[in-house]
Amino acid sequence: MGTTLHSLSPNTGATKKPKRVGRGRASGTGKTSGRGQKGQKARSGSHMAAPGFEGGQMPLIKRLPKRGFKNPFRTEAHPINLGVLAERFEGDVDVAMLREAGLLPKNAKIVKILGNGEMSKALNIKAHRFSKSAVTKIEAAGGTATVVSWKPQKAQPEANA
Repeated sequence: MGTTLHSLSPNTGATKKPKRVGRGRASGTGKTSGRGQKGQKARSGSHMAAPGFEGGQMPLIKRLPKRGFKNPFRTEAHPINLGVLAERFEGDVDVAMLREAGLLPKNAKIVKILGNGEMSKALNIKAHRFSKSAVTKIEAAGGTATVVSWKPQKAQPEANA
């Protein structure tokens, strides 16, 4: 007949019943339920496994001085070199084309074109940022470097007529 759902069972030794604590002295885990005598670990609700916990002593992370500044509004630009664009594209290049070509990861919001590589053909590149050397190389080859906004445009409320 073959295996059916009602005939399935786990391998022997694969499952075992949970330890029942506090069920009398004869069970081996009676009275203090395997927690020993008193102390913080014996109490209910003890969270000893909290990361950085040092038994009530001031944790190392709080004892060390804080240095520097981390800008929460920083925007990371994904760099692409001119040499790569010159090899792969003809004519116009924009952010959508870079994404389709696999040069831009999905989570990259801003693209910056860098001037590394040789530029021999005229490309009209639309990107969020350009380095100075990239702009000079693009214009020297007869192309244009157009800066486009990376911030999503807010919908303007329509005027009541």
